[in-house]
Amino acid sequence: MGRITDTIRHQAALRRWTRAARRAESVDLGTLRDMRARARELRRRLNKVLYIAEERLTLPLIGSDAIQKPLHCDWWYRPELWRGQVQPPGLVAVDSKTEYGEEVKVFHDCRVSELTLRQVRNTRESDLAPFGLRMDVFRFDGSFLSLVVELPEDSVQGLERRHIVRMTTVVEAEKPLEIFARLNIKNGPNVEQIVRELPITATEADEVNVEFDLAYTKMNEKRVERMWLDLIFEGAQMNQILLRDLALTRRPRAEI
Repeated sequence: MGRITDTIRHQAALRRWTRAARRAESVDLGTLRDMRARARELRRRLNKVLYIAEERLTLPLIGSDAIQKPLHCDWWYRPELWRGQVQPPGLVAVDSKTEYGEEVKVFHDCRVSELTLRQVRNTRESDLAPFGLRMDVFRFDGSFLSLVVELPEDSVQGLERRHIVRMTTVVEAEKPLEIFARLNIKNGPNVEQIVRELPITATEADEVNVEFDLAYTKMNEKRVERMWLDLIFEGAQMNQILLRDLALTRRPRAEI
């Protein structure tokens, strides 16, 4: 009954505003001002509903954790910035050590920051992540620019030297540039670091995979505390960089 009643009320409202649209040409100006005020009030609420509906119904769905996982994968994760909405949606003149969301932090050594960040909605058919991160870099007088992505506690639960950590990202850029990924693992007083260069071959959207083989580290498996990822950008000035996705997976190496 509630749905039937809502339908009847909706049809009545449509008829009412249809009549109002016809009368708008002939009513006196005082009545027209009242009609305009009510129409604007209604439009604000309708725009709000449409905005939320478009955001929630556009694919991929917000909160989606769809990730291409390798065989025998025992851990996977897509950071918050690529999975759900963060506030504010954009930052300008970003200073070093600025946090964006709960897990991403920006580092650079510019004297005057001409860097902007904005979370954008992914809508392409091939996108798995609901959101992407766009960086606009104008004049850059520093020597380094990096994003630090903090990984959750469960990323190091059961972590062993026989594990391989894979990072998958989708990158677009206006101009070619070099991007390096550095995996950091804190174990006791030491931090093990593995650096890989992303094999970017074009400025168009390109899915890139790099792997970090922990067998080549001296990690103390019994003292692992936390893990984080650094994305380091070389030659980023006067460039727009769009990271459409960022996801990590973990799998044990095949025994020989």
